[in-house]
Amino acid sequence: MTLSIVIVNYNVRHYLEQCLTSILDAVRGIETEIFVVDNNSVDDSLMMLRRRFPQVRLIANANNPGFAKANNQALRLCTGEYILLLNPDTIVENDTLSHCINFIANTPRCGGVCVKMVNGEGEFLKESKRGFPSPATSFYKISGLIRLLPHHRKVSAYYMGHLSENETNVVDILPGAFIMMKKDVLNQVGLLDESYFMYGEDIDFSWRIHLAGYDNYYLPSARILHYKGESTKRGNMNYVYAFYNAMSIFVQRYFAGGNAQIYNLLIQLAIWLRALLAMLQRFARHALVPIADLLLSFAGFYLTKELWATYWAENVNYYPTIYTWGILPIYSLVMMFSMWLCGGYDKPVRLERIVRGVAIGAIILLAFYSLLDETQRYSRAILLIGALWTILSTLMVRMVLSFAGIDGYSLGGERKKKYLVVGHNEEQARIHKLFGQLGIIPKKIEILNPDSERPLSQQIKEKLKKNSTENIIFSSIDVSVHEMLTSMQALNSHGIQFFTAPAYGNILIGSNRIYCLEELYSSHDDIIATPRCRRNKRIFDIVCALFFLIMSPLTFWFQRHKRNYFAKCWNVVTGEKTWVSYSQGNLATGKDETPLPYLKPGILQTRHIMPRVQHPDLNRLDQDYAQHYKTSTDFVIVLRNWNRI
Repeated sequence: MTLSIVIVNYNVRHYLEQCLTSILDAVRGIETEIFVVDNNSVDDSLMMLRRRFPQVRLIANANNPGFAKANNQALRLCTGEYILLLNPDTIVENDTLSHCINFIANTPRCGGVCVKMVNGEGEFLKESKRGFPSPATSFYKISGLIRLLPHHRKVSAYYMGHLSENETNVVDILPGAFIMMKKDVLNQVGLLDESYFMYGEDIDFSWRIHLAGYDNYYLPSARILHYKGESTKRGNMNYVYAFYNAMSIFVQRYFAGGNAQIYNLLIQLAIWLRALLAMLQRFARHALVPIADLLLSFAGFYLTKELWATYWAENVNYYPTIYTWGILPIYSLVMMFSMWLCGGYDKPVRLERIVRGVAIGAIILLAFYSLLDETQRYSRAILLIGALWTILSTLMVRMVLSFAGIDGYSLGGERKKKYLVVGHNEEQARIHKLFGQLGIIPKKIEILNPDSERPLSQQIKEKLKKNSTENIIFSSIDVSVHEMLTSMQALNSHGIQFFTAPAYGNILIGSNRIYCLEELYSSHDDIIATPRCRRNKRIFDIVCALFFLIMSPLTFWFQRHKRNYFAKCWNVVTGEKTWVSYSQGNLATGKDETPLPYLKPGILQTRHIMPRVQHPDLNRLDQDYAQHYKTSTDFVIVLRNWNRI
């Protein structure tokens, strides 16, 4: 066996599928074995692998043991003379693997090789060549000084900025997205260190290669496309902790003395500062708009109350303090909560959801108002006028956000964009058909039939001079990975989004978005993938679980399986399970084999809506449940099977 390839996958099915397709093209003529270790993905990665890539050796974990441990599972089984660790969100050029093998074979002191990585916007990834995170190097990185002097030998040592991205050089770190080495080197330095859950294992491994007397090389003549960060979303608490904790583990292990202790203290401080920043960013992203709505709503109620007291009651002190600072805030809170339940904070913005939410909130308050004693009733007019103001103020907030171009708040719907399709006639027709299948409504479609005698990047630039575009779609049949990467790098300063149209399936893959049939599940309000339906389902789960817990002195004794009654109710409350899920699990498919939107494991299944039917059409039940979700369906299933918990 010449080459063993190890890929660890976690919920990036579409990227993995594209990655494996490119690998099969790149290993022609090379005796190769491919391992994919799946860390308990909840998409349909396993089904896709078994259906489309039966030659891949699959290791399906029942949990997520981490990146290093998952790689080691496959590394212990590798028999190839050369071994490649590869991320699933990558595409390799046809000659990348053979080029790396030849380089290692002809470079005696070579411990490992990394390649030139380009992201989905055509930008060179600085992580392609990195230095060891010494205390000084990491300080320059964390402090941001590296941005001021990106090419200084010492200040930019983290990314080895003094080295050209287009020259072969000895580097310190082999990035985990692509590491190729001889198996003899692996046997000498050992497997990846499993102390690192995610991030840092590549630094530790590269350091051990260095300590063993080998050199690590950066090889820019071999390239890959790396959709950086698709497996792990940056900016959240898990990423912040994993990244900086990995740096801390590395320093404690390989740097000794007082300076290391000081540096570790700085690392821990950086973890908490970044964590605080991540919390503030999430707060700003999710809470600022509701807070603005709440404050403006209360301001409207307050102003209405003041005007009403002054000009109608002719007494500025007509309403008691408790009404101003106790009742009016409750008015606003009820309307905000009702608007949230109606989808008023879902994106894209829909005005009818806002109006419906505030109207329902006002009706609830009026109904409660009618039950109060006459001495406790205040003006209905203030409530109604305040409700109208709340509608207007929330719409004004959306208008401001829409005018500012904030994503998801466009009042005119999603802006139509211009596309350039690069491919020959049959592919042009196929991709044009994809637009309709995937629900894309373009503003304009331009066509480029590639001329093999001229560089593709030059042809695209000439096309852009005549007709500007915002998106370029490459046919993977007519455009090689080499041509695509070269064109993307040549055009990365034009602000263009790049997509590939793989030969398989109905899908367009980009760095920030994937257009696929599964997305059609979220195009209508009653489909379970929409935020509104998921929110309603979650509220039903909690309310129903609390009811069964409260009524347990009565309902417990009628259960057929009493042992897990309380555990299941608690699992629903904590979100580990849901009351109703698919009968065939998340791999259930319809006739078009389109994966269903993911649901947590269910206490009951869709088939329980007809508990006495022996052989129902499970596919149809699951499809109908996903496409036409109603809370009442869950209620009926639970009601008919309440003693089967």
